[in-house]
Amino acid sequence: MALILPAITAGFIVSREGRPQQKRRQLATAMINESHAALKSIREQSWSNFDTNGTYHVVNNSSTWSLVPGSEIVDGLTNQITISDVHRDANHNIVETGGYIDPSTKKLLLSVTWDIPLTTTVESKIYLTRYLDNATYFQSTEAEFLTGTLTGTIVTNADDGEVALGSGGSSSWCEPSLTIAALDLPKSGVANAVTAIEGVAFAATGDNASGVAFAKINISNDSPPVAAIANTFDGYKTNDVFGISGYAFLATDTNNKEIVILNISNNPVSEVGYFDASGSTDGAAIFVLGNVGYMVQGSTFWTFDLSSMNGSRPALGSVSLEDAGRALHVLGSYAYVAVNDDDHQLQIVDISNPSSPQIVGWANIATSGVSDIIVNETGTRAYISGNLSSSNNEVFIIDISTKTGSRPVIGSADTTPMNPRGLTIVPGNRMIVVGTSGEEYQVFNIATESTPTYCGGIEVDAGIKGISSVLETDGNAYSYIITGDVSEEFKIIEGGPGGSFAATGIYESATFDASYSTAFNRLIPQSTIPSNTDLKYQIAITDPVSGSCAGVNFNFTGPDGTDQSFYLNSGSIFFNDDGQNYENPARCLRYRAYLSSSDSSSTPIFESMMINYSP
Repeated sequence: MALILPAITAGFIVSREGRPQQKRRQLATAMINESHAALKSIREQSWSNFDTNGTYHVVNNSSTWSLVPGSEIVDGLTNQITISDVHRDANHNIVETGGYIDPSTKKLLLSVTWDIPLTTTVESKIYLTRYLDNATYFQSTEAEFLTGTLTGTIVTNADDGEVALGSGGSSSWCEPSLTIAALDLPKSGVANAVTAIEGVAFAATGDNASGVAFAKINISNDSPPVAAIANTFDGYKTNDVFGISGYAFLATDTNNKEIVILNISNNPVSEVGYFDASGSTDGAAIFVLGNVGYMVQGSTFWTFDLSSMNGSRPALGSVSLEDAGRALHVLGSYAYVAVNDDDHQLQIVDISNPSSPQIVGWANIATSGVSDIIVNETGTRAYISGNLSSSNNEVFIIDISTKTGSRPVIGSADTTPMNPRGLTIVPGNRMIVVGTSGEEYQVFNIATESTPTYCGGIEVDAGIKGISSVLETDGNAYSYIITGDVSEEFKIIEGGPGGSFAATGIYESATFDASYSTAFNRLIPQSTIPSNTDLKYQIAITDPVSGSCAGVNFNFTGPDGTDQSFYLNSGSIFFNDDGQNYENPARCLRYRAYLSSSDSSSTPIFESMMINYSP
């Protein structure tokens, strides 16, 4: 009997303690469920309620839940919530130790413990994040951008507001006007070509026998500029003109002088040299670079020696084109020729050895004829104007970043009913096309090269025969046009969009005050970045000083938290909470956009900035 008693006694004790233990477990579970619901309400109030690690319990006061430091004891049960940091590894996975502390996540351990009748703990672990109520800081309008600081940059309003590099001028290219006094060129000939350097324009008025072959035009540096005839030269029917300091070169109809060289340093202008190409075909186009001249004569591309400007200049070399050349542009070791060919309207000539020019590249353009060509200063894009077409566009952008083989057309524009005669590219991602009929002066936005968009123009009823553009060293920008108006052939149009020209620039936003410490999560910019331009970003976040964001020091960083890195597009914002300089979470924010261009005609366009943050 005594041997059986201990077992009976033990069973009796367990039986007596089972029901109280079960009741405590049920009560503990109910307390944890209540804490879960309360924590959800507290999180919805503010993430700041979880800033400080430690032990807490929840209290309901007038239907509002709050966290109170310390644990609570209810009917012998100890109820508590332990708040602690969350660590993440390099892949942002949660780990127990090491890695980095995630300032936007907290671990909450909910526990209820009792000792009688048996020592027992019921637990529940949850993670809370601050991302319950994401908010955004957004800038996209002209008024919003104007609150920031501009260094070498300007705010424009082509599409409700954007930031670009300063591009010179004070008027908008897209809003041209003929408010600057025009100039009457000598005699009554029809002007047909113009080229310009700063302070001087060179016009050819030899489309018929009634005009002088050449006119040098001085242009003052006043605002507005004043054009005046400096001197003229006659005796030839001129098809094209090119000018450098001290000399002008005429492409003529004269068989033994397809190129005439003029000394324009003195008045009167004097003929000092010439180039006689073989055959009787007229000189169609002329370009000079260094001590070499380049000419298109019918279907032949010529190079000739200009180590001296005097007398008969010897030929260096030539190469046959596929058809008659109409215009050319020379840059570096290549010449780009617009050709009236059915298949290859652009031909690229390697002139690294002027004595042996070689055709190395070409482009097929959907046009029945060509009128002009220009190449950007980095030699990556060619722009060609063709003849008016009822079925195709008239202006084309060709990728010439590679010089050899077939080069792709990457964009085109329609000028109907204008028949193009010339074109130029100007600062601010603009292309100007001129011609006859319709609206004779048309401006296109080429920031997105695949789809050039018309942005403005002006009618010049007499038609426009040629255009040249100049960006002056003082930041002024002008286009010079020659028209069929025999009493006002030479006209000046001021462009923009303004600001002193800059190859690099910075836009720094005004300070954004979030009103309380918050986690800034993601940077989302929108932009257009043409070829040969660059746009990148940095962000600065810091704590207020004496409760204010005014006067705080901002340290700008990239995605790795250093000042040597940059955001190139959307990205996560670096977290740091060491109490020094850059901080995130924090309250005060600025961002910077860094703009640059290696081509004076192109600029990146910063369109908007969205920054996501979590209160």
